[in-house]
Amino acid sequence: MATEKRNLLKGDFSKKNALLFALAVLVTIVLWNLPTSSFGIEGLTVIQQRIIAVFALATILWVTEAISPWATSVSLIGLLLFTTSDNAFHFFRSGIEKEELLDHSALMATFADPIIILFLGGFILAIAATKSGLDVLLARTLLKPFGNKSENVLLGFILITGVFSMFVSNTATAAMMLTFLAPVFKALPPEGKGRVALTLSIPVAANIGGMGTPIGTPPNAIALKYLNSPTGLNLGIGFGEWMMYMLPLTVILLLIGWFLLKKFFPFKKQTIELEIEGEVQHNWRTMVVAGTFIVTVLLWICDRWTGVGSNTVAMLPIVVFAFTGVIKARDLEEINWSVIWMVAGGFALGLALNESGLAENVIKSIPFGSWSPVAILLASGLICYILSNFISNTATAALLVPILAVVCKGMGDSLESIGGTPTVLIGIAVAASVAMTLPISTPPNAIAHSTGLVKQNEMMKIGLTMGIIGLVLGYLLLFFLGEMHAWQSYMHDYILRAIIS
Repeated sequence: MATEKRNLLKGDFSKKNALLFALAVLVTIVLWNLPTSSFGIEGLTVIQQRIIAVFALATILWVTEAISPWATSVSLIGLLLFTTSDNAFHFFRSGIEKEELLDHSALMATFADPIIILFLGGFILAIAATKSGLDVLLARTLLKPFGNKSENVLLGFILITGVFSMFVSNTATAAMMLTFLAPVFKALPPEGKGRVALTLSIPVAANIGGMGTPIGTPPNAIALKYLNSPTGLNLGIGFGEWMMYMLPLTVILLLIGWFLLKKFFPFKKQTIELEIEGEVQHNWRTMVVAGTFIVTVLLWICDRWTGVGSNTVAMLPIVVFAFTGVIKARDLEEINWSVIWMVAGGFALGLALNESGLAENVIKSIPFGSWSPVAILLASGLICYILSNFISNTATAALLVPILAVVCKGMGDSLESIGGTPTVLIGIAVAASVAMTLPISTPPNAIAHSTGLVKQNEMMKIGLTMGIIGLVLGYLLLFFLGEMHAWQSYMHDYILRAIIS
């Protein structure tokens, strides 16, 4: 009977997805075939109209998840190539000037964008650390100083999860850290809320920790793509600069999370005997992984001093592990390729908006300059936060950042009162990271909920509280940095010189 019920639910779910997919296709077809004059955008071309239709398709599919988010990204890249590029089918190019068509090689290059290499380097580091047992060794070593007091062990899990999440996928971090909880639970009584606090500490710390570095979570990289692009602001924000400003916020939020968890879900037993089991390989490969990990992180942090960009540094672990045989061909199957495709889809959509001239036409048609900068900032942050609680934060950032980049460009100097475009775009990354209200909000939430130890209302209690606090503190920090013009390279160099002296 239970099996039949599951099958029935699965069937209903599939039917719902099919209807949502059909709706997305219908909207796309309508937008594709409307007269260009009906959009109210001066100078709209046929290619730009097709991009609007593809954008609508991606938006609906990303929001409803009628198909997988990564599949949506792949589909939109394919549609753009086959219908709007200089390699499109002949009947799609008929009657269209060659200069209006998108460069197919530029669209394909989004699969190998430097930001993609950055993520590949992070994934390779994570795989090598797990394979060698270095992750277990690090967790065991780092947790030892926190002793056996329950509240301190909770703090240890939060801080270590947060640190791992800065450099490793938050999903992989959550899965790894949750395995360390089993021996801890043996020392805790079933009554009380200590187990709930420890279980929830993992997703809270994994979600927040990703804010600390450019590779910590995809929304960070998506925002930086537009801020550092030569066609955008060309700010040249580096790995070390991002950490200089965002790491303090991350640490503060992690400590707030610790305080809230121990208050919301107090321990009944005040001490825990901590034992973490796991095999660590004591051989040259582990030494290679450890050495490469340290050197890579140092190069990421010191990218402005070395002159080697963080994207190029990401090639170091890939090259070293491939050359030494630490990573085999079969290990590449463990890379989270769906995230890679998701990020590439967002880049392709942004490329189409800009290279087709659609973004420029929209700017000319809508008086963004007359809008309130504060209204734009608050509205974008709230929309991102709400969407990220229901769909992938990567999909949300990929959807909103290209739009907001256009809006910010249209508003011109009026954004200076809130710190300019960086405040808005980095605000999206912050809002996406603090959205953790539901089990479906992030993979770490889903992993924690799957243990059966956490109820949805408990996750909502801590998630909503952390979300509100994170939004307030995050945007206050961005306001402050904007007033200081902190994202400008000269300000960064000034701070570095002050620190050194």
